[in-house]
Amino acid sequence: MNRPALHWPLTLLLAAFSAQPMPAIADDKTEAPETHKTTGAFVPAAPDARTSGAVTVNGQVIQYDAVAGTLTVGSTDALNAMLTLDGAVLPTAGLDLPSKTDEQPATARMFYTAYFKKSAASEQRPVTFFYNGGPGSSTMWLHMGSFGPKRVVTTDTQHDSAAPYRLINNDYSLLDVSDVVFIDAPGAGFSRIFGKEKEKAFWGMDGDAQAFKHFISRFLTKYNRWNSPKYLFGESYGTPRSAVIAANLGTIDLNGIVLLSAILSFDNSVDGPKTNPGVDQAYAIALPTYAATAYYHHKLPQQPAALEPFLTEVAQFALGDYASALLQGSELSPAKKQAVAQQLHEYTGLPVAYLLKSDLRVSGGAFTKTLALDEETTLGRLDSRYKGPDLNPLSETAEYDPQSNAISSAYTTAINQYLRKDLQYGENETYKVNIYADGFSWDLRHHQPNGAPASEQWGGTNVMPDLAFAMKSNPGLKILLAGGYYDLATPYYQGIFEMHHLPIPNALQANISYRYYEAGHMIYVNEAILKQFHSDVASFIRSTQSPTPSK
Repeated sequence: MNRPALHWPLTLLLAAFSAQPMPAIADDKTEAPETHKTTGAFVPAAPDARTSGAVTVNGQVIQYDAVAGTLTVGSTDALNAMLTLDGAVLPTAGLDLPSKTDEQPATARMFYTAYFKKSAASEQRPVTFFYNGGPGSSTMWLHMGSFGPKRVVTTDTQHDSAAPYRLINNDYSLLDVSDVVFIDAPGAGFSRIFGKEKEKAFWGMDGDAQAFKHFISRFLTKYNRWNSPKYLFGESYGTPRSAVIAANLGTIDLNGIVLLSAILSFDNSVDGPKTNPGVDQAYAIALPTYAATAYYHHKLPQQPAALEPFLTEVAQFALGDYASALLQGSELSPAKKQAVAQQLHEYTGLPVAYLLKSDLRVSGGAFTKTLALDEETTLGRLDSRYKGPDLNPLSETAEYDPQSNAISSAYTTAINQYLRKDLQYGENETYKVNIYADGFSWDLRHHQPNGAPASEQWGGTNVMPDLAFAMKSNPGLKILLAGGYYDLATPYYQGIFEMHHLPIPNALQANISYRYYEAGHMIYVNEAILKQFHSDVASFIRSTQSPTPSK
């Protein structure tokens, strides 16, 4: 992973008002700190900000209530059970805390924005939890770009002029079928972490997922949503987070999980195989995205008539002759190597001599650097349709991501203005788009269900067993895998490959559905794609709700 994120700066790796009462939203009055029997200092969180608004989706006006606020979670199950929702120690917990905050057990105050459709039946209305990835990113990307009631306008494939930007009614908000909750990871956005070894407690695969698990159960309690159909929606690193959360939720069954731009096995990342020699499949399963990119930029020796039939042909070669050649290593004959290089040239547009010199192995960064180098251009990593000026023609790989540069300013501006002006939260606080400047380091070690302790992890991080465990534990759980053909951070065929290698009974493969689009990592940047994606996710949610039990 570059920098080490999957989303850059997701990164590498973001009305009518009504006086009607807000149903199912608890009173947020906070007890005075002195009523809690503890020697530790307790500073209450800022109060929730509550507003109302309306969004028009498919011609339907939806009145909603919005809450911007925080929930505090403990770093362990035991600590979490001793805390109130705002982070104070329960009077009955019998826990005395050290007087110094940095000696107290680690906690995270997690910021979220929840939108509730005004409804008499709100307690059984679906609720979907959204988060971006990074790891280390806030969730401003999904919040301002996908299914909230407002979205920021950016021009697909272009770097727009600087501010002012437009924030408009989101015609494709998911509020027509589900309440939506956007959550910032511990330390990012307005979320903050506290206590002893707080970074160690939350900045790692298992601690992070534990925090989100605690957040979800606390949210269900605060808003009386335990009997609602429940969905997870993770993008990029948010997809392995979803797998681990689903496996850890225990007795809470989910109705569905949406995995957008997925990676579950980190050995499959095309960013890192150069430092992982002998594990060659990442090159093969990235090949269809290389081909899609060359198709889009008209760099192929012969331009195919249509994209998707071409990609089907490339995928067959990738898992056939190409994968076989890679597995042979130095035993591959010169004649066969030449033939494979020639075919790769036909599918990628890269020169045969370059392919031979690279030993048939081209990383994602090398590809985005090389394909359009004759135009002094670097292509996007998150979305290879984007182009930008090349920074150094002598470098081996791309030095930046033109797609990230193209949209980051608009999203950063939108979230800061919207939260403060429209949702009335965050005055005098800093919204952290990401936490990469905070001495950031992420622990990718992972304890799989029924597996060895994280300290004994061998090989690359892989949460496919977690998703498989969740699906076998809850055979009704449905998965929607979505992504873009032009995504080089998490190549689309990688997601397909991983789903078909899940250790689950074949019958459960029917629980997985696939939706891919002519877009990149953040498919919602393209309005036409967002419209189709809304339809697909809405249909997925409708199809995965259990019938209401009869009285």
